[in-house]
Parts: sequence; C-alpha cells; structure tokens
Amino acid sequence: MPQDFKNRPSALYFDSHMHTPLCQHATGTPLEMARAALDAGLAGITFTDHMPMPAWYDAPWRMRRDQLDHYVSSVREAQSAFASRLEVRLGLEADFHPGTEHWIEEVLSAHEWDYVIGSVHYIGAWGFDNPEFQDEYERRDPGALYRSYYALIEGAARSGLFDAIGHLDLPKKFGLRAPEDGPALAALDVIAARGLALDFNTAGWRKVVGEAYPSPELTYQAVARGIPFVLGSDAHSPEEVGYRLGDARQLLLEEGARVVTFKARILQEEDSEAQRG
Repeated sequence: MPQDFKNRPSALYFDSHMHTPLCQHATGTPLEMARAALDAGLAGITFTDHMPMPAWYDAPWRMRRDQLDHYVSSVREAQSAFASRLEVRLGLEADFHPGTEHWIEEVLSAHEWDYVIGSVHYIGAWGFDNPEFQDEYERRDPGALYRSYYALIEGAARSGLFDAIGHLDLPKKFGLRAPEDGPALAALDVIAARGLALDFNTAGWRKVVGEAYPSPELTYQAVARGIPFVLGSDAHSPEEVGYRLGDARQLLLEEGARVVTFKARILQEEDSEAQRG
C-alpha cells in the first residue's frame, strides 16, 4: 500500500469510491480490494463500479448488463469474508447521459444499493476524461466546454437518481481549468437545493492537474451551501485504496465540512469522535 499521504487512514475512514475488474480498466477483485482496505486500517469501503449502460454507450469502460448480478455477488462475497473486520457496502457509479434515465432507473431497481454516485464522463459523444481523446481539448473553447459540462451536472442533480455527484470538476483532469466560476456555482446551487452530497475524490492528486476533485475554491463554495462530502479514492487497484484519505478528511474538517457516508441510500453522519479527530 502507498504510504505517501500525511494522515494515514484509520478506523474512522470509509473509502466510498472503488472499482473492480468488471469495468475493464481496473485490477483487484473485491476480496483483494477489501484486504487492502483492512491492511490500511479503514473502517469500511463502498464498491462503486461503473454501472452497465446501453450497449452503444461507452462499452469498453464498464460492466455489461449481464454482469451486474456477478458484480453484486462478488461484493456480497467480500462482505461475508470480512464480516466484523471491515464494513463492505454495495454501490454504483452511474453515468448521467440525457436520454438514458429510464435505463438507469431499471438498473437501480434490480438490487438494493447503499450508495449511487452520479457522474458525467461525456459531453455529447466525447469522452472528455479519456486520455485517448485528450487532443479534443485543443479544438474546444474552454468556456463553452465547461458551460456544457456543468449544464449536464445540473441535469444529473435534478434527475433524482443519485445520492452524490462524482468528481465535480472532472474536465480539469488534464490541466485545463474553467475560465469562469459561474457555471460551477450554479451547479452547486442545484446540488444543494436537491440535498445531494459531493464525492471528494482524491484521484485528482494522482492526475496531471495534481488537485483533488473538487478544487479548494469549489470545496469552500460547497461548504458555504451546506453540501456534505463523501470521501473516495476512485481506486482502480488495491494499491490505490485509501489514497490520501487522511489529507482529504483533514482538509474538509478544516473548512467546516460535513463528512458522511451512505448506507441503504441513507446519509450517515460521521461519528462525533471522528469529527474531533
């Protein structure tokens, strides 16, 4: 496990954004991910693999619909194997893509979930966070790009499908930052009004941008709106489980943020002892 974060995870921590090999771009079975979490001293984890979508949408980067039951059973196996030692929860990272809402509803109704992240990975047909298509940024107007993106984030928040919004400022992944604050702040207003949480995603510290999602300024603005945060490493391998969760939690508590988890899709406040650190 990496030890390059200032505050080692402890039994106060949940990692609530994790993937499995079913998404086709991760390694480490649920059992292996759970073992890594236990070795890191975490209290629990929530698997949130990329949910199945229609066959025409992003097929190389997610599980198929006929693999959903296997995903659930593999997470349940980890729950049983680590019972009393590590809390293991079942979730999904779902994509918001206009026109697929009924598909998402059908998938979410198939099983009992603990936590559902709503993420935007596509602007139209462009998978903007995929390194294979990074050169498209050179053809886009940054302002228009971010306005389109945050309009989709607002749509995700209004859909009523999700518990939290994933990696809020994801288009900065390769270093291109938003030229204006207005679209992001408008999206935060909708997120707050709809009572959603935000995924505080430490994967950004591993990317070119070198900054967690969301940025410090957007974190401040979210806290000012009363939006809670769910910690997640966005781990795609056992080595990434728990990545810099200590740094993330300390940053959030210094901002006066609420750090929460979800169970049975109900928000769980962090224990008061954990809040005191």
